[in-house]
Amino acid sequence: MANTLIPVEERNLTPDEVAHLDRRRRRGQLFLVLGLQTLLVSCLLLLFSGQDATYSPGWIHPMMYWNLTTFTLSMVFLAIGVSLKRGSNEFISY
Repeated sequence: MANTLIPVEERNLTPDEVAHLDRRRRRGQLFLVLGLQTLLVSCLLLLFSGQDATYSPGWIHPMMYWNLTTFTLSMVFLAIGVSLKRGSNEFISY
């Protein structure tokens, strides 16, 4: 009897295709971790970028630019991670 927890398109894969699928999902997990870490850094930088935006003269706001960069990278990493990890419905303990 077929395992109904596995999506239909993944039920008849060769061992090489399963290895490729596992590598893709692990890469997706890596990007999710990177995305969450950069989001945490971006939240911490938010404390300093508000002060930087208030007190720095003119267009010189290095902390604000750094915060925007880390937040953008976070969203990119999270989007890539979600797209690579799609279809994973088993418990992963690593």
